[in-house]
Amino acid sequence: MGYIQNNLKYIKKNIPENIRLVAVSKYYSVEDIREAYDAGQRIFGESRMQELSVKQAQLPQDIDWHFIGHLQTNKVKSVLPYITTIHSVDSLRLLDEIDKQAGKIGRIIDCFLEVYISQDESKYGFTYDECRQFFEKDQSKQYKWVRIIGLMGIASNTDDEGQIHHEFRNLRLFFENIKSNYGNTSFTELSMGMSHDYKIAIEEKTTIIRVGSYIFNKHDN
Repeated sequence: MGYIQNNLKYIKKNIPENIRLVAVSKYYSVEDIREAYDAGQRIFGESRMQELSVKQAQLPQDIDWHFIGHLQTNKVKSVLPYITTIHSVDSLRLLDEIDKQAGKIGRIIDCFLEVYISQDESKYGFTYDECRQFFEKDQSKQYKWVRIIGLMGIASNTDDEGQIHHEFRNLRLFFENIKSNYGNTSFTELSMGMSHDYKIAIEEKTTIIRVGSYIFNKHDN
């Protein structure tokens, strides 16, 4: 068994059954992804259309491709044919474009609203107030081809685990509030946690983790 399969086995053994794993395969080869696929992984995350199109053509067609990176509106049209889910919807303008282009190909796209929760200025996302207003005004009803399934957040790039806990906890409490007051049957998912902080995200009750280097790189578990 190769190290990728060993890494996957370790992660899946140590996460609750109700948490879904997105294997972040950007920057990794078709061969690496195939090894993860052969180990039973079916959800993979990409952030560049060029990589995604090449990999999708060479890999099994039952892979569930998620788009996880910052998505520019002018790239939406080229990305949508390959993916089922976008984790990084960070503006109404982007949401409008996804709905428009999804309608042209007749596919409903699952989307997370990305909420800005970190102290890193390079990150994107709705503020808490902007996100709350979106749901208060019931703006999701104007979209026919977009299904809002939850919220996504990226914590600060810091070694301070207390801060990461705080940021994830605040997003989870906000998610639960929105779900309780404005949510529908589709609004069920919280996407938090990457390779360096997914264990904290699990403690803070995420439903989806996005893990790349911890799966595809050699390391001691």
